[in-house]
Amino acid sequence: MKHFQQSELLNSLPKQFFASLVQRVNQYVEQGYDVINLGQGNPDQPTPEHIVEKLKSAAENPINHKYSPFRGFSYLKEAAASFYMREYGVSLDPEKEVAILFGGKAGLVEIPQCLLNPGDTVLVPDPGYPDYWSGVELAKANMVTMPLREQNGFLPKYEEIAEEHLKAAKLMFLNYPNNPTGATATNSFFEETVALATQNDICVVHDFAYGAIGFDGQKPVSFLQTEGAKETGIEIYTLSKTYNMAGWRVGFAAGNESVISAINLLQDHLYVSLFGAVQEAAAEALTGPQDCVKELNELYEARRNTLINGLQSLGWEVTAPKGSFFAWLKVPEGFTSQTFSDYLLEKAYIAVAPGVGFGTYGEGYVRVGMLTSVERLTEVVSRIRELNIFK
Repeated sequence: MKHFQQSELLNSLPKQFFASLVQRVNQYVEQGYDVINLGQGNPDQPTPEHIVEKLKSAAENPINHKYSPFRGFSYLKEAAASFYMREYGVSLDPEKEVAILFGGKAGLVEIPQCLLNPGDTVLVPDPGYPDYWSGVELAKANMVTMPLREQNGFLPKYEEIAEEHLKAAKLMFLNYPNNPTGATATNSFFEETVALATQNDICVVHDFAYGAIGFDGQKPVSFLQTEGAKETGIEIYTLSKTYNMAGWRVGFAAGNESVISAINLLQDHLYVSLFGAVQEAAAEALTGPQDCVKELNELYEARRNTLINGLQSLGWEVTAPKGSFFAWLKVPEGFTSQTFSDYLLEKAYIAVAPGVGFGTYGEGYVRVGMLTSVERLTEVVSRIRELNIFK
């Protein structure tokens, strides 16, 4: 059979980091080993029942069997605006300042193509979500990394960015609560960000995927709560984590009107719109009962406490995350992030993600997804104890 060559564009894309991780884990599973997979970020709880029921009834409505409006139903955009006012006190124009997305990832990958020309500069956190790199490459833009270091609370130090990079930058990605580090941002950090973006004419894209997951009584801060934020950028919100709707592929972008317009224009050429029943269910999630969000947050906090306390009891110096459902753990002496990940899989049948997969400054850490039961996390601690790494 004739083999057709892939385009230069496809060949230029970064390798999918998680694909190789999944493949390696599956090899052990297929051999019959009881692998505890903490390497991915796939929520393990079901979507709340009232949201599922809304989908069922909406799927029976013939209006949803037709093409939806290109830019989504107004009721979903109004629900997003209502959600932001209720949760963060942020006022949004539903039609001009909200764009419906096919999941948060789609918006994050699309945005460089909306705003950048080949050769333009983008500021990207390191370590960070690898799909930021995909969008930058699709736009043929240049990526300048902003190191996230533990001594700085995993916040970028803007004074470290070279003046020529600041002047050249058109776009900046941020993400708090952070994947992979579990760090959270402060109001003062976002104020500094708005000032920097205003001074240098940079569009800020804040990935707020884990916005609902904060610990120790601290609710994560929305970038849009900061004065001037809507003039300088957007926030991307997904329902995947807040409402366990990862497979539903629905999210939205909110903020600067010109950026929202650009996203809508690109999506006009890529899609029609989401299945109407999914839009109805998403609106129900955003505006309906929120007890499920509180309960989910409490579940993740219990898991965090079990894992971190357990690992610390072994003598492992690890820091508890402040948000997200990830823990970012320093590897023991004598290991790299990759060799330690390999060691845990080979010796204890525990899968974690090597930090170097998230960028150069991820070296020396592994990312653990707290997406299994307290009992299984207790088993993780027990298996690591048996390795006798920490004296």
